[in-house]
Amino acid sequence: MIVDLTNKQGLVTGITNENSIAFGCAKQFHEANAELATTFLNAKAEPYMRPLAVQLQSPLILPCDVQKEEEIIALFAAIEKKWGKLDFLLHSMAFAPKIDLENQLLDCTKEGFLKAMDISCYSFIRLSKYAAPLMKNGGSILTMTYYGSQKAILNYNVMGVVKAGLEASVRYLAYELGPKNIRVNAISPGPIKTRAASGIPNFYEYIEAAEQRSPLHHLVDTKNVGNLAAFLASDAAIGITGQVHYIDAGYSIVG
Repeated sequence: MIVDLTNKQGLVTGITNENSIAFGCAKQFHEANAELATTFLNAKAEPYMRPLAVQLQSPLILPCDVQKEEEIIALFAAIEKKWGKLDFLLHSMAFAPKIDLENQLLDCTKEGFLKAMDISCYSFIRLSKYAAPLMKNGGSILTMTYYGSQKAILNYNVMGVVKAGLEASVRYLAYELGPKNIRVNAISPGPIKTRAASGIPNFYEYIEAAEQRSPLHHLVDTKNVGNLAAFLASDAAIGITGQVHYIDAGYSIVG
């Protein structure tokens, strides 16, 4: 690890299991000496997530269902009480109802579209709104996207539209928060074998295509993504904002 996050406090959302991208990033933040607040979705998810937060020595392990405003408010109140500030935020969550994810975009229901947009995109805006006042000396806000936002990818369907909205949000938030010295960026990993990704039909065909067609002919993993996230959270990336950073062994240049 070449970056140093000593004396920095960050919030990591979206940790679900040890293979999740959020946990891979959190481990690299921790290795770089950051102190982390972490969240779980609900009581059902807590037993799976809490042991991972303990590994990270997280002093704040709190519930945060992003569809519940009161939980978002309570989360940031706890962070302010504990630290009085926040240096970085990682938003790593995406969801669409199974039937709407599997159906063509033409057949996506209004309810499914709005839920996918709410959890996967609008939550990023809401978390940023509450994080920004705590970033008193500037900071870094990060989210996770995917190449399906830019190209029509088989079976990515409604999530491609949602991720496009997320990337546009990155640009506008970067513009609005720039005067406060808050940087906003998205990370776009190649296919990674996570439980969330396995819900995409024919996902393993994505894996095979990435290995075969990418210039480096291998996949990236959550540690690779975490290293990039740690860099973007650090002062070494102080001039970088409003961008989508691909980490996909080069697949996006040929895919």
